[in-house]
Amino acid sequence: MTRWNPQQDHDLRSKRDEAGCPPPGEIGLMQLNRPVGDDEGVPVVLRDLVRQLQKNMGRVVFGKDEVLRLTVISLLAGEHLLLEDVPGVGKTLVGKALAKSVAGEFCRIQFTPDLLPSDIVGSSVFNSKSLEFVYNKGPIFANVVLADEINRAPPRTQSALLEAMSDGQVTVDGKTHELPRPFMVIATQNPFEFEGTYALPESQMDRFLLRVSMGYPRRDDERQVLTSHRMGQPIDDLSPVLSCEQVMTLQGAVRDVDVDESLYDYILDIVEATRKSPDLHVGVSTRGALCLYRAAQAGALVDGRSYVTPDDIKQLAVPILAHRVISRTHLQGAHRAAVESLIGRLVESVPIPT
Repeated sequence: MTRWNPQQDHDLRSKRDEAGCPPPGEIGLMQLNRPVGDDEGVPVVLRDLVRQLQKNMGRVVFGKDEVLRLTVISLLAGEHLLLEDVPGVGKTLVGKALAKSVAGEFCRIQFTPDLLPSDIVGSSVFNSKSLEFVYNKGPIFANVVLADEINRAPPRTQSALLEAMSDGQVTVDGKTHELPRPFMVIATQNPFEFEGTYALPESQMDRFLLRVSMGYPRRDDERQVLTSHRMGQPIDDLSPVLSCEQVMTLQGAVRDVDVDESLYDYILDIVEATRKSPDLHVGVSTRGALCLYRAAQAGALVDGRSYVTPDDIKQLAVPILAHRVISRTHLQGAHRAAVESLIGRLVESVPIPT
């Protein structure tokens, strides 16, 4: 169960004040002084921080509550997010909204065919005065990195993100450099049938916790988009509601979310089903099982609970597992709906623990 005490509340307020982060909107001093949880066992301050983050992002991303929920789950799980859809439906906006809602460093990298790995991780430059090489950090050194149209760059450049996403560090000229904490990559990509794209390799796809499709907005939401842009870009007026320290506190709370022993077997049964399926050439890896486990914890916290239920696992299985498998009949990225439907059927075929 989530562990909490009054000293944690005091430390949380002190860290927010030191970071110069504004108070999280509707969370007043009285609530911060109440570490008591609701009926589900989640401390009030944590629950309200999560809701405030989602509400703030929803001020500029209209009608995409589930996309925002999955984005927050990725952040709290300490993992990375892949947004995939046609151009112009708000993929980049989601990344910007999250970055502006967190008072940390943000960097956007526009991936192009001529982008080099050194343009991402940095490079060593010879200093003629000191007669030594000096390392200049690349844009990857940020808390939230938006890798825009990641599949526009060739595989050599895409691979520059592997170490950063997996280990939170980069190695240049034999020296390892730690990335700031928290660290999250939000990548966007266009469907493979669009001209000038390079399919992400399986090892790169496996580093993303979730693959999410935006979809076209509903008519009422699209009308709201038009109205909100009358005087300019609403994203420019978005202010942070969380500090980096608060994000790390939430990430730590995710690890405390209780998972019943029976749910370990439930996750492994789902993973094993993908490996035994005659329709899949490659099933879910062990990393995929770990990701489903951690995301279920984060999803429970986002929903205001201190324990995981089978529904948490079922709801997240498709966006977490579908991009980690390879179909026997289709190339990667092709007929995505068919693969997701297959994963959904496999999940339904696995008995729920009682």
